[in-house]
Amino acid sequence: MSSTASRPTSPPPRNAPGAFPATTNTSTGTSTRARTGTLCAFRTRLRRAAPALLAYGAVRLVSLLFLTLWAHHQHHGVWPVLATQWDADWYLGIAQHGYTHHLGTRYDANNLAFFPLYPLLVKAAAVLTPGTRATTGLAISIVASFLAAWGVFAVGHHLHGRRVALLLTFLWAALPVGLVQWMGYTESLFTAFAAWSLYAVLTGRWLWAGTLASLSGLTRPTGIAAAAAVTVTALLSLRQRFSPRVLAAAALAPAGWFAYVGWVGVRLGRWDGYFAVQRLWHNDWDGGAETLRRVREVLADDSRPELFLVMVTLTLIVSVVLYALGAWDRQPLPLLVFTGVLLLIVLGSGGVYFPRARFLLPGFPLLLPLALHLSRASPRFRALAVTAALLSSAYWSAYMALVWPSAP
Repeated sequence: MSSTASRPTSPPPRNAPGAFPATTNTSTGTSTRARTGTLCAFRTRLRRAAPALLAYGAVRLVSLLFLTLWAHHQHHGVWPVLATQWDADWYLGIAQHGYTHHLGTRYDANNLAFFPLYPLLVKAAAVLTPGTRATTGLAISIVASFLAAWGVFAVGHHLHGRRVALLLTFLWAALPVGLVQWMGYTESLFTAFAAWSLYAVLTGRWLWAGTLASLSGLTRPTGIAAAAAVTVTALLSLRQRFSPRVLAAAALAPAGWFAYVGWVGVRLGRWDGYFAVQRLWHNDWDGGAETLRRVREVLADDSRPELFLVMVTLTLIVSVVLYALGAWDRQPLPLLVFTGVLLLIVLGSGGVYFPRARFLLPGFPLLLPLALHLSRASPRFRALAVTAALLSSAYWSAYMALVWPSAP
């Protein structure tokens, strides 16, 4: 018998007794499967949200088309309106030159009032992308707006299913000042962080919730509302069962907001440095006295009020009503805390009145009662309401950009 006759002609099965261990690294295989699973889950969620994202994009494109036609009729450029005016100019200045070192005494002139994350992203991305910083800033806002719309859909879908989530996303897109979502402003980026932070709380992803809330606190002053939603919910959860992750989320959520406010204090050499800057922007807390005065002035005292101010006033009143309806419907605590603190900040400020509809733009949970009502309405009524909201949003957005003489 040849020496090869007793040798097996093929390797033994992998699980056979005496077989050599497989050469594949077990940990590598596990991590590969985990990455594949994560990618599959991402694709599934994206496919689920695709109709809402398409609807969001359609609303924004209709609004942009209407603005372009109106601007062309007035021989006015669209690009400066979207990318370089008002607050966008302040953010571009910070990205270019950084923050001031002094408080000063001039009103409406200190750039430390603007939170740092958006201009830092603009500065960092501009190094890697072609075009101007204004182009980069606008691109960041547009990308962030789709991430925000996805987050809005995710919250709505988790709570009430696909139809309500789709309507909620549409209503958020069709707000009267919705054009700001595609301007060089921070509302889209902030809404993205806030929406996904709220979704993370609702689904028990505490570290994600705290991290995203902290990033929202580096984006806008009202980031403290997202931080409060996470921290309050986390602390109440700890009363039932202790968890290091929940405790970490409660501490992490307000860290971004406190970090910037503290940094401004150190930079100016006074503990109330950030609040001193806000006073130079006329943003004192007065418990709502100025808001009530302006509401009375617009609706009762002024015989011919500015049309834009009427829209702002009605937006504030409707927002309060919608919050009451949300509380009556027993919305989850994180949503109520977020929109409640947001309303307190916006309504309780003694500062400028006209941007307050924009300040409420991230408060998408306020729209849940409307989305629920529309989901139960007849198809005919729903179609009429959607059409009216779309046309109204296109008109108000163009009016805000081309007729209203001040910032959105």
